[in-house]
Amino acid sequence: MIPLQISPFQYVVNGVVFSSIIVLAAIGLSLVYSIADFANFAHGDLMTVGAFSALFSVSFLQPVLGDVGVFGLPLWFFLALAFGMVATAIIAVITDRVIYEPVKDSGSIGLLITSIGVALVYRAMVFLSFGSESERFGVARQGPIPWVRETFGVAVTPRNLVVVFLATVLVTALHLTLTRTTLGRKMRATADNADLARVSGIRTSEVIFAMWLIGGALAAAGGVFLGLEELVRPRMGFDILLIVFAAVILGGIGSVYGAMLGGLVIGMVHELVPLFNQWGILPVGSRYAAAVAFVIMVVILLVRPSGIVGESG
Repeated sequence: MIPLQISPFQYVVNGVVFSSIIVLAAIGLSLVYSIADFANFAHGDLMTVGAFSALFSVSFLQPVLGDVGVFGLPLWFFLALAFGMVATAIIAVITDRVIYEPVKDSGSIGLLITSIGVALVYRAMVFLSFGSESERFGVARQGPIPWVRETFGVAVTPRNLVVVFLATVLVTALHLTLTRTTLGRKMRATADNADLARVSGIRTSEVIFAMWLIGGALAAAGGVFLGLEELVRPRMGFDILLIVFAAVILGGIGSVYGAMLGGLVIGMVHELVPLFNQWGILPVGSRYAAAVAFVIMVVILLVRPSGIVGESG
């Protein structure tokens, strides 16, 4: 049997969808690093919390709304997404107030170690609440959009379009918040120099509060989209965390816009590895996609140690 050849453009489409998820996760992680000044190793498990929070809401949203659809997906899925984002944002804020705030004087290393413990707690709570089995949101499988497949020769499903569209909306909303609002200016000032911002009259506690709300909501969105494209699993966020870190480091650690660009690059490389293998450029297949993405990150950092967007030293 002759193996089915996949169009190169199909890999690009897959890369755009996966990159959308990585970008959302990377932005939240970068926000925490730039404002709270520590690497939050609980961020991946916060994505998992968001996905399972949305999954929990499906149990009471789906019976009420039934099969009412929007953009090819059931309406209850969008409401579950919103529920997951709100619930995760609240959990992120509570975590900061109860755990991170009391130990902030221990410095970046102390907060980093604390975040590892928080990640284990998040994961344990998910296991206790939902078990260890993989779950699905219950969104009916849909075939590729016919006219797209006939015109471009690639398989694009309605859920692919929804993931990319909503990720774009969320990223655009964040950009407008950072550049057009007072809160955004305060966040950028705090990220540049927290002490100077505090002396200038900026209530950095309010900025940190907003940071956790935004970071938690975006992490949840990334988790929900990852669960929609694959499965909702207790270890889903942990398994993708290193790729998210790679995106943040590649873009320029602490830079939100660098995280966006780094997420796009890492996500595309991750999904294009099978195509590179098919063309004979790489001797490895999709199993080593994450490793190849890390190698690309290292190569770029050797040329530009500060990252793509980071300031040169």
